[in-house]
Amino acid sequence: MADAPVLSPPRGLPRWAGWGIVLLACVALWLWGAKAAPWAFEWPRHATIPAARWITAFTKWLLNDASFGLFTFQDLTRFIAAVIDAPYRVVLSVLSTGFLDGQGSAAVQITPPLAWIAVLASFALLGLWAGGRGLAALVAACFLFIAVFGQWQSAMVTLASILVAVPLGVLGGLMLGILAWRHRWVSRAIRPVLDLMQTIPVFAYLVPILFLFGFGPTAAVVATLIYAMPPMTRVTELALARVPSELSDLGHMVGCTRRQMMWRVMVPSAREALMVGVNQVIMLSLNMVIIASMIGAGGLGFDVLSALRRLDFGAGLEAGFAIVALAVALDRLSQAAAARGRRPAVPGGVVARHPYLIAALAVIVVAGVAGLLIPAIQSYPEALQLSTGTFWSRVVEWINVNYFDALEAVKNFFLLNLLIPFKRFLLGLPWLGVAALLAFAGLRLGGWRLALLNAALVTLIAVTGQWEKAMITVYLCGISVVIAMLIGLPVGILAANSDRLWSWVRVIIDTLQTLPSFVYLMPAVMLFRVGDFTAMIAIVAFAVAPAIRYTVLGLKGVDPRLIEAGRAMGCTEGQILTRIRLKLALPEILLGLNQTIMFALSMLVITALVGTRDLGQEVYIALTKADPGRGLVAGLAVAFIAIIADRMIHAGAGAARARLGLGEARA
Repeated sequence: MADAPVLSPPRGLPRWAGWGIVLLACVALWLWGAKAAPWAFEWPRHATIPAARWITAFTKWLLNDASFGLFTFQDLTRFIAAVIDAPYRVVLSVLSTGFLDGQGSAAVQITPPLAWIAVLASFALLGLWAGGRGLAALVAACFLFIAVFGQWQSAMVTLASILVAVPLGVLGGLMLGILAWRHRWVSRAIRPVLDLMQTIPVFAYLVPILFLFGFGPTAAVVATLIYAMPPMTRVTELALARVPSELSDLGHMVGCTRRQMMWRVMVPSAREALMVGVNQVIMLSLNMVIIASMIGAGGLGFDVLSALRRLDFGAGLEAGFAIVALAVALDRLSQAAAARGRRPAVPGGVVARHPYLIAALAVIVVAGVAGLLIPAIQSYPEALQLSTGTFWSRVVEWINVNYFDALEAVKNFFLLNLLIPFKRFLLGLPWLGVAALLAFAGLRLGGWRLALLNAALVTLIAVTGQWEKAMITVYLCGISVVIAMLIGLPVGILAANSDRLWSWVRVIIDTLQTLPSFVYLMPAVMLFRVGDFTAMIAIVAFAVAPAIRYTVLGLKGVDPRLIEAGRAMGCTEGQILTRIRLKLALPEILLGLNQTIMFALSMLVITALVGTRDLGQEVYIALTKADPGRGLVAGLAVAFIAIIADRMIHAGAGAARARLGLGEARA
């Protein structure tokens, strides 16, 4: 933080003296303050701020009574729903249902959807255009995998949502980013909003959206847009700010208008960076498909959610891997399109200028006609479909039958010796002492602003009645993050020393990060039943990837000359690792810790489905009761925890860089 200088203790006073005074005060409050100041442990119920009731009342007023001149807020939501629903129905008809006459069971199909071979070939041709034969083969293999394992119909429903949500998210983020770049007050105004949009649990988005837009795919697309748009906004603002001033000066010299300057100079110059934002929108939209299925999205997300409810691990895993295949294909296509850049125009007719587009249209027409005669061309034959679902379910069943006692022993050991004691300790802490301790830590690391932010956010959690559930959230998140770091650091150290090992580890963690979060719950529930230990296992599995990735990034970024200098001075390999490499990689490792916490918090809300009693459970209950106030208050409490952790770790990483003399070069 650059807002205020970091304070140093007075001359003559040891550096740890301030910490000692604050810690002693907090311990004294913890030991003897329960009778003298009970409000410091649990905020009085009669003085609790009824934020949930206020938000729910405001939402109802918006929906039922709010008007803006000639139209009401309900008219606005209907207009937004119509804008989203119209293209979604068209894309869904093209890919999945075909164009229908009528609705429901009485609907008659006028034209069939695109043949599966036509979709596969079209995306393969897109890969050939963007990245060559290798990418075309990879994309074709991903879509073939989806067809072979019987996930085609659901995948096309998911793809329809993505093809609608991504362009809208990119366009909205681009427009907002341009406004933020042009007007500094807009940038300052939307920054905290974007922070909240990216830290509030996704479940919390669903409650007000369900209340305002109802149940169905339109509401799911709106939720996806809110979740996926912030990265595009941030990337757009950053990319435009980094366009060389020489290009803008040249645009002014040749007489460009303001519009021409933006769309013919600035945006084309920032194209490569903007495509990174597009890639982020695609990946976040895919991450949202399962959660959005809870309010009517359907598709692969609904299949995974249904499998979780039935505890059908095999079916859920197959649907999850179909999402991974779709994510890999779309991710590689967007990355290749970003790297491709502009190509010189080819002289000649339409065929010469757009050969891939013409080829794709030809394949669609030929496959459509042939599909009328040969059903296997229109739809992948069921006789040729494969399934490993039964196999995986039997594997889990065999483990349960043969190792039940061992699994129970492991679970009980962790519960009795780690989870329950730590939970009781945190639940016994006074919120006032925690606020004071975090404020002092913020003061030392980042100055007065960070201290006030920490104190204010902790106080808000307490006075809205969320303190107990917040401590349960911190307990589960904290233990899971520690275990994830204890696994991620050694694996990262080993992978950083071996390019071959890193290539395998990278494939594994890339797969882990594209697997839907719900998939992690199923094996944990089937092996350990519901409870806090099950939630911890799922969170660790989901959050370990960034711990490994950032450790490797930091260690590989250490200057080789410093390592050689250490060897020349006679350092052992262990000393080089602990005194040179890990020290210099500390800023990146701290950022990895930050990302691990963010991953853990996002997964923690989902683990409410397996019986935790934290803030995630509050959000989930609010979703089932369509109570937007309750859901948003709990979601904001999770966001406050995330913001405190994020700001503190960033301040710590900045202090580590300054201490090591690294500046911002490796940030």
